[in-house]
Amino acid sequence: MNSIITGTGSYIPKIIKKNSDFLNEHFYGEQNEPFASSNKEIIEKFVAITGIEERRYLEPELQNSEAGAIASKIAIEEAKINPEEIDQIIYAHNFGDIRYNDNQSDMLPSLASRVKHLLRIKNPNCVAYDVIFGCPGWLQGMIQADSFIQAGIAKKCLIIGAETLSRVIDPHDRDSMIYADGAGACILEKGNDLSKGILSHAAQSFTYDEANYLYFGKSFKVIPKINTRYIKMYGKKIYEFALNNVPNAMKAALDQSGLPIEKIKKILIHQANEKMDEAIIKRFYRIYNAKMPEDIMPLSIQKLGNSSVATVPTLLDLILKQKLEDHDINDGDAILFASVGAGMNINAIVYQY
Repeated sequence: MNSIITGTGSYIPKIIKKNSDFLNEHFYGEQNEPFASSNKEIIEKFVAITGIEERRYLEPELQNSEAGAIASKIAIEEAKINPEEIDQIIYAHNFGDIRYNDNQSDMLPSLASRVKHLLRIKNPNCVAYDVIFGCPGWLQGMIQADSFIQAGIAKKCLIIGAETLSRVIDPHDRDSMIYADGAGACILEKGNDLSKGILSHAAQSFTYDEANYLYFGKSFKVIPKINTRYIKMYGKKIYEFALNNVPNAMKAALDQSGLPIEKIKKILIHQANEKMDEAIIKRFYRIYNAKMPEDIMPLSIQKLGNSSVATVPTLLDLILKQKLEDHDINDGDAILFASVGAGMNINAIVYQY
């Protein structure tokens, strides 16, 4: 028994936010002091590190769950299955549904339940629940779905990763330029060809020192009587944590699969930071005394930004739909998925097409 992806879908928001749109923002540091550098200099340094040129924001009339439902419908149609046959809907996110210009999270009912409702699925045996695991949430949902399939509990699962980070960012924090919105989904089904599908996976959570690397805090610009909190992070600590730990999780998954590193055709890594992702993969290849292939790491971050749980499923869908230049996935290709997020969670999956 194995688990195979039979359909993928994504929703790329239509609103484009370019780096030049941040030129007139008023950025402050952690000490509530404006930066000495000009916004032009801040943006130039930002691009050199992250690779992000523009990002996408969800349209005001839509919410996270609605974007997730759109991506899900595409995946269901591609898989050619009856939605009533879906055994589990697993929705990975971190902040729920947030209305435009509101900032208040809404997770009642769960986003998975909302998608089941929007898909008009009547079957009560279709179990819908959410996964809160930081940026690696979609991959963790895949790991959970695979486990249920292996246990004989499920045959068809819908796994969604969607986020609207643009609605939880501090406009006075230069890190706000990293974040974006998006939605990706796939159908994972029980298969019979053991040479295909999910071959192995690994997951870890580091919480002893790392639990607060990502947190909710007040704006860097002090405004009296305003207590709204936004997503914040200790970027340098997260960067170092990722470089030191993600390659090991990738190795654990690859070694468990039994495949040699030369068989890996693509590494679909969470689109967090171009320089960081490249450094992670170089360290991964260094473990095996191998050189990182030039075309191993597809990137979407330049145009889509960091949409958290949505980056990996969106990237996968773009490649499979031949919408990402110079990258494709063919039958027989082995793919390594990897992600890091919430300042502490890491996972990886080896998948054979």
